Amino acid sequence: MFRFFLHKLWYGLAVLVGVVVLVFLLFQGFGDPARLVMGQRADAVTQENIRRDLHLDQPRWKQFFLYLNDISPIAIHSAEDIGKKQLKGIFIGNKEYQIGLKVPYLRRSYQSRRDVGSVIMEALPGTLMLATAAMVLATVLGITLGVLAALYKDTWVDTSAIFTSILGISAPSFFMAIAIAYLFGFVWSKFTGLHMTGSWFDLDTKTGERYLTFSNLILPAITLGIRPLAIIAQLTRASLLDVLQQDYIRTAVAKGLSPQKIIWKHALRNALNPVITTITGWFAELLAGAFFVEYIFGWKGLGKLTVDALEKLDFPIVMGAVLVSACFFVLVNLLSDLLYGLIDPRARQ
Repeated sequence: MFRFFLHKLWYGLAVLVGVVVLVFLLFQGFGDPARLVMGQRADAVTQENIRRDLHLDQPRWKQFFLYLNDISPIAIHSAEDIGKKQLKGIFIGNKEYQIGLKVPYLRRSYQSRRDVGSVIMEALPGTLMLATAAMVLATVLGITLGVLAALYKDTWVDTSAIFTSILGISAPSFFMAIAIAYLFGFVWSKFTGLHMTGSWFDLDTKTGERYLTFSNLILPAITLGIRPLAIIAQLTRASLLDVLQQDYIRTAVAKGLSPQKIIWKHALRNALNPVITTITGWFAELLAGAFFVEYIFGWKGLGKLTVDALEKLDFPIVMGAVLVSACFFVLVNLLSDLLYGLIDPRARQ
């Protein structure tokens, strides 16, 4: 099991290194950061100082290693850099260079000059909340539909469940987002009480304090959960039908156990093994793929933050958001592989 874990960990680290290289090549040095920071009226001396501060006066290969040193949790920095960048962690060494275990430094926003890590941490709870709500909705309804379809095979219940799941898989996400927002948040807003846009918090106009508005979570969570719901339903149906044909189920029937006990205690428990893997994998997909849904519904999360940053050419935020999304994707997939390895020892081979 330990070798299996190391193998998956090494694979995850390789993926992250590939993402770092790709992100750097796509965005580092794109445009003129000096003008993006200071505007069009920045004088030549100021522009040169900004380029030097961002290491853009160095060769490209050196820029990459400096960037890698910034985002790595284990890195070497000068005492001046530690204070200037306000790095958080534990550092040991002399006055010139210190090695330390630190919070990755994602640099500063071109527009607000705020620390990118702080900006992302403000938006991340919204994305986690949305992905979790969508996954819970997809899991509960997907397993329920799958079980009903398997129990009532070749009936209208089965046909309806299959048709609905195929429709959910086939419908483009951008179309479903626009349709759901328009219908339930605008046309039928008087009946649903929901709005086309809105985030997980709102501001009280009198006191200026923020308060939670979970009603705004309903429409984006439904939109984001449609596709995994359909896949989980089909997978649960197929897996449960396969398990119901096993010999131990026939033995349980012959012993006179009740149908409810056979289904919920024996059959479904074993049928959910591949479903669990799918659920964890889809949770990673939702974390990384909520960008468009957040933008359509005005949900303040990592996706909307990234799209807004792209519009402003604020590339440090875009780079940081992509790296954070990739880390979550790798971490959740690693946990998924480990969970599957515990459930099915054959997966460790």
